[in-house]
Amino acid sequence: MTKAVKGTHDLFKESLRCQQAVVSRAREWLEAAGASEIATPVFELTEVFERGVGESTDIVQKEMFTFTDRGNRSLTLRPEGTAGVVRAYIEHGMKVWPQPVRLWYAGPMFRAERPQKGRQRQFHQVGFELLGSASPLADAEAVALSYRILETLGLRDMKLKLGSVGDAEDRRRYNQYLREALSPRQDDLSPDSQRRLSTNPMRILDSKSEDDRQVLKELGIRPMLEFLGPGAREHFEAVKRILGGLGVPFEVDPAIVRGLDYYARTSWEIHHEQLGAQSALGGGGRYDGLAELLGGPPTPGVGWALGIERVCLALEAEGVSPPPERTLDIYIAPLGEGQLELALAAAASLWPEVRAEYALSPRKPGKAIREAEKRGARFVGLLGEEEARAGALTIKDIASGRQQTVPLNRVREWLESGGEL
Repeated sequence: MTKAVKGTHDLFKESLRCQQAVVSRAREWLEAAGASEIATPVFELTEVFERGVGESTDIVQKEMFTFTDRGNRSLTLRPEGTAGVVRAYIEHGMKVWPQPVRLWYAGPMFRAERPQKGRQRQFHQVGFELLGSASPLADAEAVALSYRILETLGLRDMKLKLGSVGDAEDRRRYNQYLREALSPRQDDLSPDSQRRLSTNPMRILDSKSEDDRQVLKELGIRPMLEFLGPGAREHFEAVKRILGGLGVPFEVDPAIVRGLDYYARTSWEIHHEQLGAQSALGGGGRYDGLAELLGGPPTPGVGWALGIERVCLALEAEGVSPPPERTLDIYIAPLGEGQLELALAAAASLWPEVRAEYALSPRKPGKAIREAEKRGARFVGLLGEEEARAGALTIKDIASGRQQTVPLNRVREWLESGGEL
C-alpha cells in the first residue's frame, strides 16, 4: 500500500479544522492591525535562503530540500517564510508604498529533519513581517500580535520569553568574548560547535548537544544582554515598557540569541510547557540587515512565525477543541430514478447558505432516514413522484419525527426559520 512520505501527513477532520482555526484567528488579528496577506512561491532560488537564513545555520547546512531544475539552477523548498517575503518586498518595489508595510502569510514549509511529534519535514506556519520601521513600537506591536493570537485561541499555559541580540558592534564584542572563553575547552565541544567557534560563536549557544550545554554551564558563559550598547539597551527597555503598557506578560530570557549578522535588537520566543522538548510554538525578531543581503535598499524589519502543528498540539494539551465541522442541514433522498436530477437541483438551489447533500441513487424512506442520521443531518428531504409533480419536498425532522411538505422554492426559508413558514 502506498503511504504518505515520511515526515509528511494528511490533514482532514479535526486536524485540518484546527489548522484552519489558527490561520483564521491570525487573519482576524493581523488584518485588523493593517497587514495584507501575501503568498510567495514554495520554492525559491537557493541563494535566497543561503543569504536569508544564513549559510552557517543548521537549516541551510543540513535541513534544506534543494534540487537542480532543468535550467541548471539551484532551487530550494522554502524552510521558512521571512526570506521570501523580504525578497518579494524588494522585487515589487514595496519600498515606495506607505511605510511601514505589514504583510502576513500562511502555508507549508519544508525541512529535512528527523520526524517526531511536533516536528515534520513538511509543516505549516503563519507569520507576520513589518518592514520599514526601526521603532521599538513596531517590535512591541509584532510581539503583542503573536501573543494575542495564541491567547485568544484559548492557550493559557504559555510563556513569552523576550531578549535582545544587540547591534552589530555588540555582537562583535560578544563573539570575541565567546571565542576567548570557549577556546580552552574547544576539544570538549561537538564537531559543529568547534567549527562555529571560528565562524559564528553565538550559534554555539543554540546547540542541542548535551556536551556543548555542559561546557557552557561549567564556564558560566555570560549572556548577550550584558554586552548591549547604549542604543540597543535603550531600545530593549522601550520594548519592555510598551509591552507592559499593552498588558502583554513576558519574562526576560538572557539565553535567547540569533547568530546571524542581520538580526538586531529584539528577539522573542513563545513556549508551551506541556509540549516537552518541542515546546516552542514560535518566535520572532528584528532583522534590519536582511533586505541589503538580498540585494535591496537598507530596510529595517521585524517579524515572527508560529508553527501551526505545534499550536494545535498545545491546544489539544489544554483540552481546547477546534471549531466543530459545519453540520449537515438536510439530506435529500430521491425515491425513484426519475427524481435523481431534481434531487441535485434541489440541493444546489440551497448552496452555499444551507449545507445540503443528496443521494446519487434512489433510496427507500427508511434507508434515507438512517443515512441522514449517520451523516448528522437535522432534516431528511424525501423526493418521490408525488413531490416532483407538486414541485415540493417532504421534509422530516429526524429528532422529533415531525414532517411537512414544503414547496421547493421555499425550502431555504423553511430551514432558516427552523421549520416554520
